Parts: sequence; C-alpha cells; structure tokens
Amino acid sequence: MGQQLQRWRSAGGEKLWLSMLIDTMKQASRSELRSQPCDRSVVAAVLAQLSRPAAPYVHQGSGFSLRH
Repeated sequence: MGQQLQRWRSAGGEKLWLSMLIDTMKQASRSELRSQPCDRSVVAAVLAQLSRPAAPYVHQGSGFSLRH
C-alpha cells in the first residue's frame, strides 16, 4: 500500500488516482452490477474499514507545513 500511496502523490499521480476512482465509481454504478448480491464477508470488511476514524497522512506525515 505504501508504494501505491507514493505513486498517487507524485506530480501526475493525483490526476491518475482521481481518474481511476471516477472510472471505478462509474463501473460500480452500472445497474447490472448493482443488482448482483455482494458477498457478506466483503460487506463486513468494508463496514469495518468505514467505522475506523480517519487518519490523514498516516504513513508519510503532512505534505503541508506553515514553516516553509
């Protein structure tokens, strides 16, 4: 995951990451996919992940500083 985090924070990586996110959301919103049942273990894993508090910049520290 750390490698993925580094890649999307690079110069063009943020646009690439956002583009991939939009493509994934478009695919997930297709009615033929939404009508299919989802495995309960996947739903449980997603709910567990979403219930955790958000912790920005856990791996790298903040990219912004008032001292610069």
